[in-house]
Amino acid sequence: MQFYRRLKAFKAISFDLDDTLYNNRPIMLAIEKKMVSYFAEQLSAYKLTFSRRYWSKFRREAIQHNADLNHDVVQVRFESYRLGLLALGITDDKAVIQAQAAVDYFISLRSDFIVPKASHDLLAMLSEHFPLVAISNGNVDTKALGIDKYFQYIYHAGFQTKMDNLLLKQKPEIDMFSLVCQQLAIEPQELLHVGDCGFADIHGALNAGCQTAWLPHYGVGKPLNQLPHIELSNLQELCELR
Repeated sequence: MQFYRRLKAFKAISFDLDDTLYNNRPIMLAIEKKMVSYFAEQLSAYKLTFSRRYWSKFRREAIQHNADLNHDVVQVRFESYRLGLLALGITDDKAVIQAQAAVDYFISLRSDFIVPKASHDLLAMLSEHFPLVAISNGNVDTKALGIDKYFQYIYHAGFQTKMDNLLLKQKPEIDMFSLVCQQLAIEPQELLHVGDCGFADIHGALNAGCQTAWLPHYGVGKPLNQLPHIELSNLQELCELR
């Protein structure tokens, strides 16, 4: 553990999920291959390879039409699929049905892995001492992973159907950090945020006025442009901060 700023007393801890509590990169690479196979079967009449390269132009088109989709990974995936299917000449109604089926399949794959026992043990221990919150730009299903029980609140960026379709923008925007502090009735500096990305997690949390713990152990997050309060070499070092 390395300290860069004075760490003050905190009352709650928020966690990024992907590449913080588990290694997400191999999961996503495997899913990409399965989605290519899925579309090859579903769209066998078309002599195309339905890889990320095919869908990316429709993702850009969707975001150009509605910039807010850039903050909702589920909705932008659905719209990308829908537009890509329409480009093949599939009718509007069928494109909607097939796009939703593809998104549902993707989501089922997205949460089909095992979170390391060390992460479970750490969350269980910390939850006895602090309110824990999950703050994610992604769409992993924490209940399917068996980690939802550790968190008082779980936030995924995007349109919140249970909150009158409120848009929570992705980190580094401060929306989710501010909402966490509001719902826990704490000041921003009383929240310690743990994450792997120097931009989304550390830059975002610092801008929101929170304290930060950078955990770059999987080596996939963006580099720092601001110093965190502490740098962790592994999650278990958080136990020393109780």
